[in-house]
Order: sequence, then structure tokens, then C-alpha cells
Amino acid sequence: MIAKGLPGNGWKTAGLAAGILLMLACLALSVILGATPIRLADAVRAVTDYDSSVNEQIIVRTTRVPRALIAAAIGACLAVAGALMQAMTRNPLASPGVLGINAAATLAVVLAITVVGVGSMTAQAWVCFAGAAVGAAIVYALGSLGAGGLSPMRIVLAGSAMTALFASMTQWLLVLNENGLNDVLYWLMGSIAGRPIAMLEAVSPYMLIGLLGSFLLARQINILVLGETAASGLGQRTTAIRLICGLIIVLLAGSSVAVAGPIGFIGIVIPHVARHLSGMDYRWLLPYSAVLGAVLLLLADLAARFVIMPLEVPAGVLTAVIGTPFFVYVARRARGEAAA
Repeated sequence: MIAKGLPGNGWKTAGLAAGILLMLACLALSVILGATPIRLADAVRAVTDYDSSVNEQIIVRTTRVPRALIAAAIGACLAVAGALMQAMTRNPLASPGVLGINAAATLAVVLAITVVGVGSMTAQAWVCFAGAAVGAAIVYALGSLGAGGLSPMRIVLAGSAMTALFASMTQWLLVLNENGLNDVLYWLMGSIAGRPIAMLEAVSPYMLIGLLGSFLLARQINILVLGETAASGLGQRTTAIRLICGLIIVLLAGSSVAVAGPIGFIGIVIPHVARHLSGMDYRWLLPYSAVLGAVLLLLADLAARFVIMPLEVPAGVLTAVIGTPFFVYVARRARGEAAA
């Protein structure tokens, strides 16, 4: 780990500051780059001295800025949710996508849109939260069955099985309702293109509660990852901490799916990168994860604009391209460590 052995937390602070500057640079690039290039001066004027008669400023205010802010917020939320899940389960492969939470939230919102006809963003957000909570509860219960209770391998198997089941049910619903398919197909691939700022505003309170709650809980998570016996011996109420962590994960994953659909692998990749840079202390690991998660999704969304111009690739496809080989690498490494 880069920070290990260095005096104090100076290098960690410097690294986090550098990450924030990189995130701000990516936000700026997200605003000025695209099918219609925007000069930096026009982007600045769109914020400070808006002129509705200038086409470039209209694009900045109505499309580019909302898109950049949504990408940063969702990337941060998914990365922090993944870090929390890996801490709770002590499983390096845990993330909202792998353990079925994203798939359950997706099923819930597709059911609400295609069958019930829910159109309100606030209502869809609550539906996503409910679906994420039910999915998490089912996977946790299945992973805890049998002798020995919850184990990393069992929870991955349970998550994979439930992800397949929820995805199949989602496809079945869309086959039954072709009109609904047209409404949610692009959303199902995980995309932030065309999302208005109102969608972020509808879920931003839940995102902020989840992020702040995770940072405040970091000290308790440091104790939780020591193991059930050690944490209980240090006086921690492990059941309560796990419950609070679960609620935070539901808030972060549910609000992200409500806006952009299921975007995978950020919750796996980023916590490992953050752990390498910041060490195992979750007081540093979680802020690093939030910043790096925002950077990754901003860069993926930028790349999505140029791969097959003038068309766009959904950002979720690019995060999968990045994350799949990393998932295989982490799985092979974890298997090697277990065998050793």
C-alpha cells in the first residue's frame, strides 16, 4: 500500500486532494467535450452569466452540467456502497451488482413502470429502495443458510443466483409489455445520457444521507472487519452496525439505480484501488472510494460519447468492459489466497 510506512496522514491527505482535483478536471471535461464541442469560456459564462440565446450555453445548462453531476454522484455512491458491502461480508467480490441488489431494484422499478404505471421520479426512487432492500434481505438470508452461517462464497453464490432470477423476471415483464420495453430499454443498459437534473434532485437527499452516514460509521466499520468475535469482544453491537450499513447500502444503490439504471462493477473495482492507495482504514478508504468512483464514471461517460460517434454507448457497457477482467483477477487472487 502506497500510504503504508509514511509519517502521519500527510500523504493520504495529499492523495485525496489530488483525487478531488482530478474529479474536478473530469467534471470540466464532461461539460466541454462531446458531439458539440464547447469552449471553456462559454461553459463558464453559462454558469456565471447565462444567455439563453447562445446555443452552447443552453447545451451546458440543460444537458452537460446535469450529466456531469449525475455521473459524479452515482459513481461516488456505487463505489462507497461496494466498499461497505465488502466490509460487511468480508468478501472482496461483494458489490451491489454482484450480490443482486441492483437487479432487485431494477426489477422493482420495471414492474412499477410497466405494470403499475408509476411515472413520478420520487415514487420510482422509493420503489428502487424497496426493491434493493428486499433483494439484499433475500441474498443475506440465503447466504446464511446451513451449518457455519454466512460465508463469502455462499453470499456470492446466493447473489449470483438471485441476480439471474431477478434479471429473468425483468425480461419476462418486458416481453409481456412491449410498450414498456421501449420506455426502459436504454435505462436497463445503465446510462446517464439525457437524464435531467430533476432526477438527481429527487434522490440527492438519500444519496447525501447515505454518504454522510457511511463516513460517520467508518470507525465502527474498522472494528467490524476484524471479525464477529473480535468486534463483539471490543463492545461493538455488530448486529446494529450491520443493519445500519445495510440501510446505507440500500439508499446508495437504490438512488443510483433510480436515476441511471443498473451500472455495474464500479462497486468492485474502486474499493480495491482505494484500498491500495489509502490502506485499510475506512476513515480514509470511504472518501477515496467516493472520489475515485466519481472519476471512473465520469471518464466512462466521456468515452461513451466518442466510441461510435455520433451515437453513444451506455456508460454501463463501458464500466462492464473495465470491470469484468478486474472481477476475474480479484476472484483468482482470492481463490489463491484461500488455497494458501
